[in-house]
Amino acid sequence: MQDASALGTTQTVAYDATVAITNAFGAQTRMVRLVANSACHYHIYEAAGTATATAADPLLPALWVEYVIVSPGQKISAIKAATAGSITAAAGTLWVTEVVT
Repeated sequence: MQDASALGTTQTVAYDATVAITNAFGAQTRMVRLVANSACHYHIYEAAGTATATAADPLLPALWVEYVIVSPGQKISAIKAATAGSITAAAGTLWVTEVVT
């Protein structure tokens, strides 16, 4: 269960088979809330780091809310999940909401 926190800026990331990237997280951001309308893989990285999300990165199932610890200035990228088992690859949108202190 997530304790109550102040929600900050929400960024939307349209993703497909190519990498989609957000702006850097704000100076007060210590956590982000993620939700996507189709299954995707996401990659959190330092602004000077590698932006490429791959199928080896964490999977976020469709319509699943996940909270992830981040540092100010980091970014997130996403790609659609590969078709496998019960997951069907589909382009979609990732909503990234900053949780601020």
